[in-house]
Amino acid sequence: MSYDHDTRVDDYINDLPEWQRATCQQVRELVHAADAEVVETIKRTNRPYFVLQGNICALLAAKDHVNVFLYDGAIVPDPQGIITAGHDNTTARTVSFRQGETINGPALLAMFRQIIANNRAGGWRQLKGRGAPGATA
Repeated sequence: MSYDHDTRVDDYINDLPEWQRATCQQVRELVHAADAEVVETIKRTNRPYFVLQGNICALLAAKDHVNVFLYDGAIVPDPQGIITAGHDNTTARTVSFRQGETINGPALLAMFRQIIANNRAGGWRQLKGRGAPGATA
């Protein structure tokens, strides 16, 4: 897949242990596959973010896992149950991966596509105000 790489995101990923590097690269590929207009950048000093008319997700490699923060306002459906934390968070939820775990690519890709669609429709804050499906009070 061809997309514009932010060399700072390359640096972040390349500095990780092999299994985390592979996980982050797979997530990176999925978010770019969701829409050709996705842009990657660095925010909060060193954290990779993927954006398109708003945040889509961010990566954070911790000691024993990789977190993918989904900026969905908790309105994107999770029919396959891939969300691992932040179920009651009104801003972002998390999908965590540990060494040896398989990424459910189709489920994550579907969530990225829905977040992008929501961003294009005004963002999750505006959609929640309109009573978007899955929105919580």
